[in-house]
Amino acid sequence: MDVHGSVAEGFEPVREAFVRNFEVLGDRGAAVAVYRDGRKVVDLWGGTKDADGGEGAEPWGEDTAQIVRSATKGVAAAVPLLLHQRGLLDLDAPVGSYWPEFKTGGKEKTLVRDLLSHRAGVPALDRGLTVAEAADGVSGAHAVAAQRPFWEPGTEHGYHAQTFSWLVSELVLRATGRTIGSFLAEEIAEPLGLDFWIGLPEAEAHRVGRVAPVDPPERAGLLKTRPRRNVSEAYADPDSLTRRAFAAIDPQPDENDPVYQAAELPGSAGIGTARALARFYGATIGVVEDGARVFTPETTALAGRELSSGPDRVLVVNTRFGPGYMLHGPSSPLLSPASFGHPGRGGSLAFADPEAGIGFGYVTNAHAKSVTADPRAQALVRALKSAL
Repeated sequence: MDVHGSVAEGFEPVREAFVRNFEVLGDRGAAVAVYRDGRKVVDLWGGTKDADGGEGAEPWGEDTAQIVRSATKGVAAAVPLLLHQRGLLDLDAPVGSYWPEFKTGGKEKTLVRDLLSHRAGVPALDRGLTVAEAADGVSGAHAVAAQRPFWEPGTEHGYHAQTFSWLVSELVLRATGRTIGSFLAEEIAEPLGLDFWIGLPEAEAHRVGRVAPVDPPERAGLLKTRPRRNVSEAYADPDSLTRRAFAAIDPQPDENDPVYQAAELPGSAGIGTARALARFYGATIGVVEDGARVFTPETTALAGRELSSGPDRVLVVNTRFGPGYMLHGPSSPLLSPASFGHPGRGGSLAFADPEAGIGFGYVTNAHAKSVTADPRAQALVRALKSAL
């Protein structure tokens, strides 16, 4: 297996785990990057740009970008937190104070912090949106504003897998007059030099790897035992809230479609490099290389503050969330209890760990059935932990 890039002295275990992901755990094309105390210490890539591979397939390059599914949520969450940091968004204010149409059907008291921490009570829609409706910038906001909640907002939590896109997009639009993709590009990605987009520009489309579903290798001892009833089992039940949450876009979109990749969907359609994710998270906890950073220390502490914990109405396991970020826990193991970030269904993972000074990013084009704890991502996290 040809792996390209570099690792700093002491981080060789990460390279070894990355190679093993291809040799044993079924990776096709992938990249991993790590920043420590603002300095890049791991930057690796390998495999093919097209997950289906084949003879003569184009190799994954240094600047290959990839759709990262729900790992997008962690990058997107920086926008409302940055607005809060600037005094432009109050997390304790009702969502309806920014978005009056949201104050219907029992959602009148929903707070901004409820929306960010998956407590808004609208993880699903009575009617799933088509891909065109999901991406048009209007229909999604109308649908979640009209939707009656599945529980009293603020009293329970459940993963808003798809509706997070329209909730956060519209909140940012109402607070700033700008779309979340343009705000991210101008206020975060450009100053930090990140190859990451919510709404892929046409000029960057040639860089994006082609994704495909893969089955994990069934080899004894390689995959950890899953929880008693995991999200895959709940997803198989057509009447479950799990299935309905993921079917808020119905039918499921073709993630290789340029039209979908160009949509500003901050819950599922972000595209970027592992290097960009690692650098972004490094900048949420401190200064990276050339002096850039995203959050003040106070906002960093806020990002890792637990707002939701316990049984998740959608993922049917115990989960922990801060304001937009998934936190370390049994169903979403990160580096340590101090970590905050987000996985992407099928494999991708990105997070920060302020105690260890770590920004981590892993992306893959081989989408497995995992939701929150992909074996390949977890192998890399364990290797990083051993290196530290």
